[in-house]
Formats: sequence, C-alpha cells, structure tokens
Amino acid sequence: MARIAINGMRFYAHHGCFDQERVIGTHFQVDLAFDTDTSRAEVSDNIADTISYLDVYQVVKREMSQPSNLLEHVARRVGEAVLREFPDSMSVTVKVYKLNPPLGGQMDSVSVELTMERDR
Repeated sequence: MARIAINGMRFYAHHGCFDQERVIGTHFQVDLAFDTDTSRAEVSDNIADTISYLDVYQVVKREMSQPSNLLEHVARRVGEAVLREFPDSMSVTVKVYKLNPPLGGQMDSVSVELTMERDR
C-alpha cells in the first residue's frame, strides 16, 4: 500500500457563507492524499498500473468549481468524488484551505481536513 499526495493545488473559487464571497470569490488551496496499491506500477513503470495524478487533479478542480457555503462540504465532495471515480483508492485525506479569510483580522488561512475510507 502506498500513499500518493498532491499538495498545494491552488484555485480561485466562490465558496463561503457571505454573499460577497460567493460573488467575488477568493483563493483556496487543497492538499490531497490517497492510499492505493502501487505494487504493479512499481514493477512495470507504467502509468496505466496506477492512479494518474492528472486525473485526480481534474476531479479536484471540477469539485472546487462548484460553489459551497462551507469548507466541510467542499472537502466531503472532493473526498467522495475521489473514492467514487478511482475504485483502487482505499482512503483519501482532503485538506481545504481558504486563504486570507474575511474574519476581521490578519491570518494566512483557515482549513478543514477530512479523511474518508472506502466502505468495505
């Protein structure tokens, strides 16, 4: 079993509870890691024997383009989509950051991290 991670994916999206956030949008970052059996790819050196990082990125990008009120909801949608679309993934951890959130003070980000496992 291996853990594959894609870190620091950046998106401009329209998530948030405030109307202004939904209209103007803001910057987000997503870190994602998933567990899968890579033993075939380790030997074959063939991308067809593993889960393509590009394909996973495209799923994250699609989910980030759909507005949500809460980071929790975004993280759940991303995790469910990865487990659904990549049957060889056994679990997924998704961390969604809202960069420079409008909370009345100065901070880098707020984030939600969610780990989901495939139903056995």
